[in-house]
Amino acid sequence: MPRRCGKGPPWCHDWFQERLINGGYRVTMPRQVVLDALINDSGHPSAEDIYVKIHNTHPEIGLTTVYRTLELLVQMGVVSKFDFGDGRSRYEISESLKNTKHHHHLICTNCKRIIDYTDFINEELELLRRTEKGLSEKFNFTITGHEIQFYGLCDKCSKR
Repeated sequence: MPRRCGKGPPWCHDWFQERLINGGYRVTMPRQVVLDALINDSGHPSAEDIYVKIHNTHPEIGLTTVYRTLELLVQMGVVSKFDFGDGRSRYEISESLKNTKHHHHLICTNCKRIIDYTDFINEELELLRRTEKGLSEKFNFTITGHEIQFYGLCDKCSKR
Protein backbone atom coordinates (compact mmCIF):
# COMPACT_ATOMS: atom_id res chain seq x y z
CA MET A 1 0.00 0.00 0.00
CA PRO A 2 1.43 3.46 -0.89
CA ARG A 3 2.61 5.76 1.83
CA ARG A 4 0.50 8.75 2.78
CA CYS A 5 1.65 11.66 0.69
CA GLY A 6 0.99 14.88 2.52
CA LYS A 7 -1.14 16.69 4.99
CA GLY A 8 -4.55 15.27 4.15
CA PRO A 9 -6.24 13.58 7.11
CA PRO A 10 -5.52 9.83 7.41
CA TRP A 11 -9.24 8.91 7.25
CA CYS A 12 -9.41 10.70 3.93
CA HIS A 13 -6.57 8.67 2.48
CA ASP A 14 -8.10 5.40 3.66
CA TRP A 15 -11.50 6.37 2.22
CA PHE A 16 -9.93 7.57 -1.02
CA GLN A 17 -7.83 4.43 -1.46
CA GLU A 18 -10.85 2.23 -0.87
CA ARG A 19 -12.88 4.29 -3.33
CA LEU A 20 -10.20 3.95 -6.01
CA ILE A 21 -9.83 0.20 -5.51
CA ASN A 22 -13.60 -0.38 -5.52
CA GLY A 23 -13.81 1.64 -8.74
CA GLY A 24 -11.20 -0.57 -10.38
CA TYR A 25 -8.45 2.07 -10.26
CA ARG A 26 -4.93 1.79 -8.90
CA VAL A 27 -3.86 3.76 -5.83
CA THR A 28 -0.92 5.87 -7.01
CA MET A 29 1.25 8.48 -5.36
CA PRO A 30 0.37 11.19 -7.94
CA ARG A 31 -3.36 10.69 -7.28
CA GLN A 32 -2.82 11.06 -3.55
CA VAL A 33 -0.59 14.12 -4.03
CA VAL A 34 -3.20 15.87 -6.19
CA LEU A 35 -5.92 15.05 -3.65
CA ASP A 36 -3.72 16.41 -0.83
CA ALA A 37 -3.14 19.61 -2.78
CA LEU A 38 -6.90 20.09 -3.10
CA ILE A 39 -7.62 19.23 0.52
CA ASN A 40 -5.04 21.77 1.68
CA ASP A 41 -6.23 24.55 -0.65
CA SER A 42 -9.02 26.78 0.56
CA GLY A 43 -9.58 28.36 -2.85
CA HIS A 44 -10.60 27.13 -6.27
CA PRO A 45 -7.33 26.15 -7.98
CA SER A 46 -6.93 25.30 -11.63
CA ALA A 47 -4.95 22.27 -12.80
CA GLU A 48 -2.06 24.63 -13.50
CA ASP A 49 -2.25 26.05 -9.96
CA ILE A 50 -2.09 22.53 -8.51
CA TYR A 51 0.80 21.60 -10.79
CA VAL A 52 2.81 24.64 -9.67
CA LYS A 53 1.98 23.92 -6.02
CA ILE A 54 3.24 20.31 -6.14
CA HIS A 55 6.06 20.68 -8.67
CA ASN A 56 8.83 21.57 -6.20
CA THR A 57 8.21 18.53 -4.01
CA HIS A 58 7.07 16.17 -6.80
CA PRO A 59 8.78 17.21 -10.08
CA GLU A 60 8.03 13.75 -11.52
CA ILE A 61 4.30 14.59 -11.65
CA GLY A 62 3.53 16.29 -14.95
CA LEU A 63 0.72 18.65 -15.85
CA THR A 64 -0.99 15.97 -17.96
CA THR A 65 -1.07 13.68 -14.91
CA VAL A 66 -2.64 16.47 -12.86
CA TYR A 67 -5.34 17.00 -15.52
CA ARG A 68 -6.10 13.27 -15.81
CA THR A 69 -6.19 12.85 -12.03
CA LEU A 70 -8.57 15.79 -11.62
CA GLU A 71 -10.91 14.40 -14.27
CA LEU A 72 -10.89 11.01 -12.52
CA LEU A 73 -11.63 12.69 -9.18
CA VAL A 74 -14.53 14.60 -10.77
CA GLN A 75 -15.93 11.35 -12.28
CA MET A 76 -15.66 9.70 -8.86
CA GLY A 77 -17.53 12.59 -7.19
CA VAL A 78 -14.57 13.42 -4.96
CA VAL A 79 -13.99 16.79 -6.61
CA SER A 80 -16.29 19.41 -8.14
CA LYS A 81 -15.32 21.16 -11.37
CA PHE A 82 -16.38 24.74 -12.07
CA ASP A 83 -16.23 27.19 -14.96
CA PHE A 84 -16.06 30.68 -13.51
CA GLY A 85 -15.65 32.39 -16.88
CA ASP A 86 -11.89 32.93 -16.75
CA GLY A 87 -11.07 30.31 -19.39
CA ARG A 88 -9.74 27.79 -16.86
CA SER A 89 -11.56 24.99 -15.10
CA ARG A 90 -11.41 25.36 -11.34
CA TYR A 91 -11.63 22.57 -8.80
CA GLU A 92 -12.84 22.18 -5.26
CA ILE A 93 -12.87 19.16 -2.99
CA SER A 94 -16.40 17.79 -2.45
CA GLU A 95 -18.24 19.30 0.47
CA SER A 96 -18.88 15.93 2.08
CA LEU A 97 -15.19 15.06 1.93
CA LYS A 98 -14.04 18.42 3.25
CA ASN A 99 -16.90 18.52 5.77
CA THR A 100 -17.93 22.01 4.67
CA LYS A 101 -21.34 23.58 4.36
CA HIS A 102 -23.18 23.64 1.09
CA HIS A 103 -22.33 26.90 -0.65
CA HIS A 104 -22.56 28.82 -3.89
CA HIS A 105 -20.27 31.32 -5.57
CA LEU A 106 -20.05 35.03 -6.34
CA ILE A 107 -17.60 35.78 -9.17
CA CYS A 108 -16.20 39.23 -9.86
CA THR A 109 -16.08 39.73 -13.62
CA ASN A 110 -13.33 42.32 -13.23
CA CYS A 111 -10.69 40.90 -10.86
CA LYS A 112 -11.94 37.26 -11.06
CA ARG A 113 -12.25 37.01 -7.27
CA ILE A 114 -14.40 34.04 -6.19
CA ILE A 115 -16.42 34.34 -3.00
CA ASP A 116 -17.99 31.28 -1.39
CA TYR A 117 -21.19 32.18 0.38
CA THR A 118 -23.66 30.39 2.60
CA ASP A 119 -25.97 33.30 3.35
CA PHE A 120 -29.59 32.55 2.44
CA ILE A 121 -28.57 29.00 1.55
CA ASN A 122 -31.52 27.39 3.35
CA GLU A 123 -33.96 29.59 1.44
CA GLU A 124 -32.18 28.83 -1.84
CA LEU A 125 -32.14 25.11 -1.18
CA GLU A 126 -35.85 25.06 -0.37
CA LEU A 127 -36.60 26.89 -3.64
CA LEU A 128 -34.29 24.52 -5.51
CA ARG A 129 -35.93 21.44 -3.99
CA ARG A 130 -39.35 22.63 -5.18
CA THR A 131 -37.94 23.54 -8.60
CA GLU A 132 -36.11 20.22 -8.94
CA LYS A 133 -39.23 18.29 -7.92
CA GLY A 134 -41.34 20.13 -10.49
CA LEU A 135 -38.78 19.70 -13.26
CA SER A 136 -38.27 16.03 -12.43
CA GLU A 137 -42.00 15.33 -12.59
CA LYS A 138 -42.64 17.40 -15.71
CA PHE A 139 -39.75 16.01 -17.75
CA ASN A 140 -39.34 12.59 -16.07
CA PHE A 141 -35.75 13.63 -15.35
CA THR A 142 -33.61 12.58 -12.40
CA ILE A 143 -31.68 15.62 -11.12
CA THR A 144 -28.43 14.74 -9.35
CA GLY A 145 -27.08 18.19 -8.52
CA HIS A 146 -27.00 21.88 -9.26
CA GLU A 147 -24.58 24.76 -9.51
CA ILE A 148 -25.34 28.39 -8.73
CA GLN A 149 -22.99 31.22 -9.61
CA PHE A 150 -23.64 34.94 -9.54
CA TYR A 151 -21.51 37.26 -11.66
CA GLY A 152 -20.89 40.93 -10.99
CA LEU A 153 -18.40 43.28 -9.35
CA CYS A 154 -16.90 42.79 -5.90
CA ASP A 155 -16.83 45.67 -3.44
CA LYS A 156 -13.26 46.72 -4.42
CA CYS A 157 -13.97 46.73 -8.16
CA SER A 158 -17.29 48.56 -7.86
CA LYS A 159 -15.55 51.40 -5.97
CA ARG A 160 -13.17 52.02 -8.89
